[in-house]
Amino acid sequence: MSVWQEENTRMPAPRPRVVILNGVGSVGKSSTARALQAITAEPFLHVAMDAFLDMLPEAMVGHPDGLVFEAGRDGEGRPAVAVRSGPTLDRAMRGMRHAVAAMAAQGNNLVVDDVMIREGQDREYRALLSEFGVRLVGLFAPLDVLEARERERGDREIGLARWQYERVHRGRAYDLEIDTTMTTPAQNAELIRGAFDL
Repeated sequence: MSVWQEENTRMPAPRPRVVILNGVGSVGKSSTARALQAITAEPFLHVAMDAFLDMLPEAMVGHPDGLVFEAGRDGEGRPAVAVRSGPTLDRAMRGMRHAVAAMAAQGNNLVVDDVMIREGQDREYRALLSEFGVRLVGLFAPLDVLEARERERGDREIGLARWQYERVHRGRAYDLEIDTTMTTPAQNAELIRGAFDL
C-alpha cells in the first residue's frame, strides 16, 4: 500500500470541539481554561482574548482608534472604568473570532476566554463555528466578589468589573452557566467536561 493510500484509508479525525468562556474580568475564565486543558480526553488549545489585546501597538492603548479606559463613577458614586474601542481594536477582535474558526477548521479543539461587550458577538461565534461542536459557557459571580478579586489581582483597573457587569451577559444564550462564587477553576472545568463529554 502506498503512503497516499495509507493516509487516505485512515479514520477521519473527529469534529473539533470549541468551548467559549464568557464573563466579566476576574470571574476565572483563564484559570478555568487552563484547568480544562488538564482534564480533557483530547488536547485543547487555549485562545485568550488578552493575547489579542497584547498585539495592539502601545500607541493604540489610550488612543480613540484603539483601546481607551475611561475612569469615572457609577450612579452611586463608585469607581467604574468604561472600555471604549476604536476601529483598530474592533478589527482585532473580529480577527480573533475568525482566527478561532480558522484554528478549528484545521482540526484543533479550542477553549476560548473572551469578554463579550457588544451585542451579537456570541451569535457571530455560533455562525462562524456552526460546522464544529461549539458550546458557549457563561461564568458568573456577584459584583462584590468580582470587585474583591479585581483588587486582589492588582493587574486590573479598579472599576472595570463594575462597568462590565451589566453588559457582558446581556442577551446571551448559553449552553451552560456556572456561578464561580464558591467553585475553584478545577471544579468549573469538571462541570464543563461533564456537561459536554470532553
